[in-house]
Amino acid sequence: MTENARPAVPRHVAIIMDGNGRWATARHLPRVAGHSRGIEAVRAVIEQAGRRGVEYLTLFAFSSENWKRPQEEVSTLMRLFVSALQKEVGKLSENGVRMRVVGNLSAFEPELQALIGDAERQTMHNTQLQLTVCASYGGRWDIVQALRSLIGSVPDPRALARGLTEQQLAEHLGLSFAPDPDLLIRTGGEQRISNFLLWQCAYSELYFTDTLWPDFDPAAFDAALAWFATRERRFGRTSAQVSRPAAEELRA
Repeated sequence: MTENARPAVPRHVAIIMDGNGRWATARHLPRVAGHSRGIEAVRAVIEQAGRRGVEYLTLFAFSSENWKRPQEEVSTLMRLFVSALQKEVGKLSENGVRMRVVGNLSAFEPELQALIGDAERQTMHNTQLQLTVCASYGGRWDIVQALRSLIGSVPDPRALARGLTEQQLAEHLGLSFAPDPDLLIRTGGEQRISNFLLWQCAYSELYFTDTLWPDFDPAAFDAALAWFATRERRFGRTSAQVSRPAAEELRA
């Protein structure tokens, strides 16, 4: 498949999972109830992504800015993260899902860091779906840490600065192992990317839905994929330039 084609299924889908708190508030429930229900939505979307042939799925679970939330909510989120890792990793492995966690992991408690390491090791040989959970992550942080890593990897930073390329920096980003997202989904009605994958989403198709994350089921995921299939991905070119290779392929 060429870069200009309209793929039926995106190779890489990234999701900003928004709306857990509002889902709970609308039902007169504590916010933790929304976060707990959100984990069920995560499970369902991972399974659906695998069924639809998505190769990479990246979920924005906890941003760098989320540390500013009330301490009680942050503590609850950390407990849910620990619980989810303990309960779900075995099933992920059985289903051929490789899991990675990308972000400033040094901010987490040692127990959580250890669980993350165990999950990554347990699933590292799986190839059915590449799942990345972005936690304590921010797009600006990612670019800064990539630059620091790149500078530290060369003997002469001044020479690097004179010839620095995008590819060199991209190789040090948190998701350097994955292609850039073809489709970015945000649930919950907001229409912004909130410091998520700033570098990687330069040419992603952006899909916004009012559906709150706990209600984002396999049918909602399929609706996003159907919308993506209608998009013409030009990557800076004109429609005529994009359609010409397809027409030439038909004549060949």
